[in-house]
Amino acid sequence: MGKRSVRENKTPYQLAREASGLTREQASEKMEYVSADRIEKIENERISPGPDDVMAMAKAYNDTLLCNYYCSEQCPIGREYVPAIEIKNLSEITLEALSTLNALEKARNRFIDIAADSRISPDEMEDFLDIRDKLEKIALTADSLRYWMDRNLPDAEK
Repeated sequence: MGKRSVRENKTPYQLAREASGLTREQASEKMEYVSADRIEKIENERISPGPDDVMAMAKAYNDTLLCNYYCSEQCPIGREYVPAIEIKNLSEITLEALSTLNALEKARNRFIDIAADSRISPDEMEDFLDIRDKLEKIALTADSLRYWMDRNLPDAEK
């Protein structure tokens, strides 16, 4: 049995491994090619994980949020284009989705008017950007729901 870490400011990778109840050696056994030594270096930020490392850890630890963390915080492309998922409960996710859908319903006709001529005029830009933001919020809410399902309904079809 490995010794328990007392390190402060643990990385999400270490927190996920510990939450899954695995030692580095046990985690390494669950992954095909990631050694316990590599896990230790990643957790202590001596090396950066690659996408394949993160995918293997996410699967071994049953924590898909690691993929979002990597993409939104560590990947140069993802930092620009992938928003971080917030951990929420099902009630929060549901209410957020319904609220945003209601706001989009009110904006639906304006969206049709804006898109009708396939151009966005200067007087339409503010409304268009507001609609885009609402759609992005729906996408992020869907990602939060997917994560909630992964954690709470692991055998559900996604």
